[in-house]
Amino acid sequence: MAQEQEPQKNPTNAQSAAPEEPVRVNHTARNIIIALVVVVLVVAGVLVGVHVKNSGKNAAKGTKDNPVVIGVIGATDKQWPVLQQKAEEQGIYVTIQDFQDYAAVDKALAAGQIDLNEIQHILYLANFNEKNNTDLQPIGGTAVYPLGLYSSKYKSVDDIQAGDTIAIPNDETNQARAIGVLKSAGLITLKDDWTAFSTPADIDTDKSKVKVTTLDGNKIAHSLSDSQIAAGVINNDYVEDAGLKPTDALYQDSADTEEAHPYINIWAARKEDANNELYLKIAKLSADPDVENALQEQSGGSASLADNYTPEQLQQILADLQKQIESQE
Repeated sequence: MAQEQEPQKNPTNAQSAAPEEPVRVNHTARNIIIALVVVVLVVAGVLVGVHVKNSGKNAAKGTKDNPVVIGVIGATDKQWPVLQQKAEEQGIYVTIQDFQDYAAVDKALAAGQIDLNEIQHILYLANFNEKNNTDLQPIGGTAVYPLGLYSSKYKSVDDIQAGDTIAIPNDETNQARAIGVLKSAGLITLKDDWTAFSTPADIDTDKSKVKVTTLDGNKIAHSLSDSQIAAGVINNDYVEDAGLKPTDALYQDSADTEEAHPYINIWAARKEDANNELYLKIAKLSADPDVENALQEQSGGSASLADNYTPEQLQQILADLQKQIESQE
């Protein structure tokens, strides 16, 4: 018997075949490998970062990897690149970090965010320490920026007549300093010793050659044209604006006068670093002739250099001022 053949399916009549299911491949092994690679890369990155960070910490202070950071206001001042160069010649690397606010620089120093700063005179530091319960210390002096006595009527202090009236600033800091200038010039006598907190009430008017009146600091230069004002003590900030030059002053304080001691600009460090040889060496660079020349150029020749004071002398001035501040409270 002949075998019956299965009839062929007519493709025009048959239903379309169902699509094939995609082949399911197991990627578990591959994903594990990728995850491991990612973990290794992340760990390696962290280790490199830690190494870089620690390499700076482990490097000796003052090296290229761990420079001494100095906080300043006015990083573009002429003396800073000269000081950096002089430091590098001695194998010391420093970084000049610019700030815009005086208190912020001292706070950064106290917090250990910078190593040194050079922004202020001793009286400012004394007030900061007292107000913030800190113990920053001066380790070197730079200069005093003199406060001058100016006149449009006289050419010298000797020309000033008995009974003349002299104007001084009425703000607390400059007022006391101006009184010190007049005392040093021999124009007034005080009832007691001068301090950085002296006021017009401390002037012995019967024994003084001149009378003293107080004005806003920014008005004194213009008051020189007043027939009732013989002379005025003008803050440096207003000298140039008034068309005057520091060399026009009849008299000005200097770093050598006792009355100018609170106004010596200084290098400041944390108390625990007050004897740090590296930091002391940097502070002494202020006395380098090239650095001083740049400083004088920056100040227009008005700076009275104060690099001959020892850290101990400066620290004693600071201690005395802080005691005076405490007694005022």
